Amino acid sequence: MQWIKLPLLCSLALVLIAGASAAESKEPAPAKVELRQIDGRWQLYVNHKPFYIKGAGLEFGDPKRLAAHGGNSFRTWRTDNGQDTGQQVLDRAWASGLYVTMGLDLARERQGFNYSDKAAVARQFEDVKRQVLQYKDHPALILWAIGNELNLNANNPAVWDAVNDISKMIHQLDSNHLTLTPLSGFSTELIRTVRARAPDLDLVGIQMYGDIVNLPRYLRASGYEGPYIVSEWGATGHWESPATAWRAPIENNSTTKANDYLSRYQNVIAADTNQCVGSYAFLWGQKQERTPTWYGVFLKSGEETAAVDVLHYLWSGQWPANRSPKLGGVWLDGKTAYENVHLKAGDDYPARVSAEDPDGDPLTYRWVVMDESTARTTGGDFEPEPKTWKGLIQRPASRDIVLTAPPKTGAYRLFAYVFDGNGHAACANIPFYVDPSHDASASNSQK
Repeated sequence: MQWIKLPLLCSLALVLIAGASAAESKEPAPAKVELRQIDGRWQLYVNHKPFYIKGAGLEFGDPKRLAAHGGNSFRTWRTDNGQDTGQQVLDRAWASGLYVTMGLDLARERQGFNYSDKAAVARQFEDVKRQVLQYKDHPALILWAIGNELNLNANNPAVWDAVNDISKMIHQLDSNHLTLTPLSGFSTELIRTVRARAPDLDLVGIQMYGDIVNLPRYLRASGYEGPYIVSEWGATGHWESPATAWRAPIENNSTTKANDYLSRYQNVIAADTNQCVGSYAFLWGQKQERTPTWYGVFLKSGEETAAVDVLHYLWSGQWPANRSPKLGGVWLDGKTAYENVHLKAGDDYPARVSAEDPDGDPLTYRWVVMDESTARTTGGDFEPEPKTWKGLIQRPASRDIVLTAPPKTGAYRLFAYVFDGNGHAACANIPFYVDPSHDASASNSQK
């Protein structure tokens, strides 16, 4: 046996240590994503394994709670969202064991962009290319969503030429990931136009709310047999809901919304085993859109509503150990939201909410009065939160309250919140109108 000199032995040890450190620090490879059609059924594959998207739209915040409830993916609407960079978003997803459909934000015709302006389109193309190059190798990325609802209030079909050019660019630079564009609604004319002018797309995203119950019929009528993702779905939209005489849309309470989530997923999304490769519920978070409670599955204060319970069940196959309170209804002056509640300024009116907790948890209550939103935005654009009024509710922590009608003529909403003390809540609201009896001072308003 030949003895190795000590300096040589040390050198070999250092080489081995360095090699091991390099292996440990090596970045994970990008996810390889494919679509395959097997026996007439489309299937998404990630790293050569079947993958069905069980996800939600998540713009801001920590995705760990999404993973804890059984989700495996989330989508964004842009790379850098103004609070976090795309790198931070993707890193948090990877740390939580989640994959991401990353949005590439494109300008919209309804906001003034002209897709016949070749110079502007070229500048946008280069900006998107920069984003693709920046994030294409991240292991959490699976799909690129090019734009969002570019067909909404738009007439120029040249937008789809721009989408197709971006898709081709992505496929040239990034051989691992697929492309789609999320569409507002679905029709035969729309899908034919998109397929004709943007054939490079791998699949489409379909975004529907109350009307999603008609999606199977729309698909059959269109003849579209390709793969798709339901890239937004959830509560019935404010534009498709009943309204009061003063045109305030009537929002379903959190219990009704949860029931809608369950039926729409089971009867439409999960039922299509041929073309649908998954979905993203809207919204894993909270936002102001007509009201602060309409679309988010969380309250602004962070509590989960019953829609989260439903998603947990749909994604994991079992209900969570502790569930959100259930609402029986909410009444103002003995009337529901469907009865055009009119009040006189300064007069007192009773209001009550009916709720129970599935787990027997003791319930607490909170009531809030807000102005009716005057925003008339579309497509989820930013809306300011309406003014909140204080000092108008007697016993605001009770199930039964007395509301003093605001002193100014106009449209308002009364919100009822119910909490179980375990991070869950229920919510409902009633629009009401204060008639001109007297316009007292608004000194007790606050925002």
